[in-house]
Amino acid sequence: MAILGNIIKGVIDVKDALTPESNPVEEQLEELKKMLKKAKDTDFGKHYDFESILESEDIKKTFAETVPFFDYNKMDTEWWIRLQNGDENVTWPGKPSYFALSSGTTGDSSKRIPVTEDMIESIRQGGVKQVFALTNFDLPADFFEKEIMMLGSSTDLKENKEFLEGEISGISASNIPFWFKGYYKPGEDIAKIEDWDERVQTIAERAEEWDIGALSGIPSWMELMLQKVIEHHNLNNIHGIWPNLQVYTSGGVAFGPYEKSFMALMGKPVIIIDTYLASEGFLACQVRPDTQSMQLLTDNGVYFEFVPFKPEYINQVGSIVDDAPSIGLSEVKEGEEYVLIISTVSGTWRYLIGDTITFTDVENYEIKITGRTKFFLNTVGSQLSVNKLDDTVKHLEEQFSIKIPEYTLCAKRCEDDEFYHCWYLGSDNPETSENEVVDAIDEFLKGVNKNYKVARSKALKGVRVKLIKPEIFHEWSGANKKKGGQVKMERVMDEEKFKEWEDFVSNY
Repeated sequence: MAILGNIIKGVIDVKDALTPESNPVEEQLEELKKMLKKAKDTDFGKHYDFESILESEDIKKTFAETVPFFDYNKMDTEWWIRLQNGDENVTWPGKPSYFALSSGTTGDSSKRIPVTEDMIESIRQGGVKQVFALTNFDLPADFFEKEIMMLGSSTDLKENKEFLEGEISGISASNIPFWFKGYYKPGEDIAKIEDWDERVQTIAERAEEWDIGALSGIPSWMELMLQKVIEHHNLNNIHGIWPNLQVYTSGGVAFGPYEKSFMALMGKPVIIIDTYLASEGFLACQVRPDTQSMQLLTDNGVYFEFVPFKPEYINQVGSIVDDAPSIGLSEVKEGEEYVLIISTVSGTWRYLIGDTITFTDVENYEIKITGRTKFFLNTVGSQLSVNKLDDTVKHLEEQFSIKIPEYTLCAKRCEDDEFYHCWYLGSDNPETSENEVVDAIDEFLKGVNKNYKVARSKALKGVRVKLIKPEIFHEWSGANKKKGGQVKMERVMDEEKFKEWEDFVSNY
């Protein structure tokens, strides 16, 4: 009998029953007030007169009118660079304990995002909230006695001056609560291995020692790890070695494009739970089973604003224009797409995180990530966001009965001096006709996006497609950034980057 599991499940059930109903709009105002009060004596708080904002009749409105939008480059060059030079009380009291390194999907040199002790606690509390939400998923008591495989970046953080640096998944894993360490796999020693291939090989060799009940990590790298374990032990699926695996907590990117290839590695159904842990903080998590959306964490050290995702508000480089309107949680509408703006307890203020979201349920404040502002494909007026591209790939998988876990594309001027949408699709099925895929993409997008249909009658000449092995995408990430961790594949590239990509692919 799962005695410990019953105790843990009972505690979670009681905690859930005793938790009072929340008011997210009120919680957001309180979070903003707390952050402004705590940061009012920092250099940033003095510069933008947080004291006066706090005394105003409409704090949210005055905050939005006083503090401009910031992207990473603006925040770093005007403020955060001083932290790395040893200054204190710059955008948050004291000094950050860590810097989260994030090259994200851009391929640029690593960004350094401050991570304060307040943010570490916020991330920890976000994890606790998600654990308590498991009561909604009707999991058996013995699940709570199983181990959790958390596949992130290395926890061997690097010293840089007086700070420790690493990806946010590595920072988070190095700060897990003491009571959780017995459940956490692959364990501290393996998690510190810097080389991705060596770490995954070690996991594969040790896999039969563990009774894994849950997985957590970015889908693309999780798939590679599972494939390595299956291959090493000559299995048909991952349940051949981890029969009690019941839950996969996905994050970092939309799970949709990976669903078909991921489920092919399973021997039986698993529950998929989405999370939204970015380098800047723990922003949302899925709290109930009858949805694929995530609930914003509105009382956890993050204040949210939303800019309508419209072409006139987005610059060519993916940033937002200075006079773009922003709204608060009380004003959002279901089904509308927004650029996400956050202020956090790490001293991040009115910050463009780069993601676009849509509210799927305003009553529960549940969202889905729909794409990236930089991956908004509008070179010839097609106005395609990543969620439309993901939908296209899912349509191809269904129409041709294939798996396409990775893809990228570019609006490229080709040899006839005309623009084409040039797609590279990762698939192991060599029998699929590229010409048929071209027609399927074109017809699907004409049907679901009127701007694309108009563009096809004007500046967009057509579609081109190349099917390549999915492994090439992983090798590209390894060559340009590194394997594993928070690294994600670029879904849309500009022409300069796309030429590098095509040169890379030509060597395979």
